[in-house]
Amino acid sequence: MTDILGQALQDYYHRQQIGKLWIRNKYGPKEEMPVEVYFRGEDSMPELELAALELCRGKVLDIGAGAGSHALYLQKKGLDVVALDISAGAAEVMRARGVQQVLQQDVFTLESANYDTLLLLMNGIGLAGTIDGLRRFLQHAKKLIAPGGQLLFDSSDIAYLYEGDIPASPYYGEIAYQYEYLKEKTDWFTWLYIDRDLLEKTGTEEGWKVELLFEDDYDQYIARLTL
Repeated sequence: MTDILGQALQDYYHRQQIGKLWIRNKYGPKEEMPVEVYFRGEDSMPELELAALELCRGKVLDIGAGAGSHALYLQKKGLDVVALDISAGAAEVMRARGVQQVLQQDVFTLESANYDTLLLLMNGIGLAGTIDGLRRFLQHAKKLIAPGGQLLFDSSDIAYLYEGDIPASPYYGEIAYQYEYLKEKTDWFTWLYIDRDLLEKTGTEEGWKVELLFEDDYDQYIARLTL
């Protein structure tokens, strides 16, 4: 089973789920990832996500769309939204749920496009993995965005995990994770959480204007980047 998250989404959607989806990390015990989170409706979405969705305009590319909840929300509002996910299982679930435009693809293989909004929620920018990966993503995003377009995502400062003992290197927001489902495990992968100051510095150096629009009480924020 290589598409572990996709399999968990399919099993949940088709009411066949017989196991829990776990996330392992290098800093503490493994944690259960409730699969129903990927299927939440508007009433269950946090304010931060709803704020980002309200900012979407024009043609939208929902990157790392998962089970398609954000795409369905935008579709219902009448926006032209394409839901992109690398997972075949996720793509199947999105189509079954009624997402009209689904792309099963790695965003880095999307060569050129013309989207008014590039959207990455549930810390979707984490797919960059590292600060260097974020630079690569920000360069690639320039090929996908229409003139006057915007890149919207949420992230958070996870310095609190280190209880004041923040390592000098590598960057503390580069976190190693592993999914486990039905005793199958993915390879370890790195997911990025970036603090506001470093995002502003990195985004500016890569030619983007960085705006921090909303923050909550958990050090999470919404960022809008424009060229």
